[in-house]
Amino acid sequence: MSTSPAWDRDVLVRVDHVRKYFPIRKGILQREVARVHAVDDVSLEVRAGETLGLVGESGCGKSTLARCIARLYDLTAGSVTFEGRDISRLSRRQLRPVRREMQMVFQDPYASLNPRKRVGTILADPLRIHNYGDRAKIRGRVRELLELVGLSPEHVNRYPHEFSGGQRQRIGVARAVALHPKLIIADEPVSALDVSIRAQVINLLDDLQDDLALTYVFIAHDLGVVRHVSDRIAVMYLGKIVEISPAEELYARPVHPYTEALLSAVPVPDPDLSARREQIVLEGDVPSPVAPPSGCRFHPRCRYATEICAQQEPPLVAHGSPGHVAACHHPLTVS
Repeated sequence: MSTSPAWDRDVLVRVDHVRKYFPIRKGILQREVARVHAVDDVSLEVRAGETLGLVGESGCGKSTLARCIARLYDLTAGSVTFEGRDISRLSRRQLRPVRREMQMVFQDPYASLNPRKRVGTILADPLRIHNYGDRAKIRGRVRELLELVGLSPEHVNRYPHEFSGGQRQRIGVARAVALHPKLIIADEPVSALDVSIRAQVINLLDDLQDDLALTYVFIAHDLGVVRHVSDRIAVMYLGKIVEISPAEELYARPVHPYTEALLSAVPVPDPDLSARREQIVLEGDVPSPVAPPSGCRFHPRCRYATEICAQQEPPLVAHGSPGHVAACHHPLTVS
């Protein structure tokens, strides 16, 4: 995690009013009858050298937003700017040089690796596709990458199933950094790993960020992990950003009721403190993204909701210190 304030750095990625809807089709003619509002009018910035944590419940649109940023999905509306260049409408061929600068680490370290290819081939493929050099240079880079992530160069001829889950995720990280990218989107990179292995992978990512000057978008469910790795945290609910804040301030002074509920569910190692702490249980189910609620999308489950919450959608406005914004008609703390 970087030490300088996130708002003091240059913007690497800018997301402006991005929407991603998935059509629902029925009938013989496959006519569109509805749309899933996976990401709905999201705007945020990722600054060079920082780690932006992205949190929220399952189905809130975190992974879809990440794939929109990486242009693995075409946008329904809005724009994504990378290093000052709009990449929203680029063709696959135009995107190829951008792919070198922007890579992903996926959640499942086994499903993201081709089980029929040896590790050496898996790591060499991106180097070969992007014309990194001749065979000898690529072979040397592959061995260098394995050492970089704490594996032996002798593992180059093994298949993915011959490694543990933590080792497979290290291979995924090695593939992501192979072409010296500037941005890595880590989509729940440790959720499928044992607790002891999680710490090793997180420390590896932290070390690589310092050594290679990387910028991370780190997606996770575990708010404890996000707090440890992030400079800033963005909270998503039902396709919307509801709060963005410096990491420590978010935990000390949440503004949005949904953030408060998420934080109340984080386990506390002190039994006495845990017993005294109020745990907020949200009532009802997450509304359908096919027909999201009017006004504030969180209002059907919010204990502070009033009539205005159902009628008007709250904008993201500043609260307190620089970089802390939230979208709520009834913010929890107002300075």
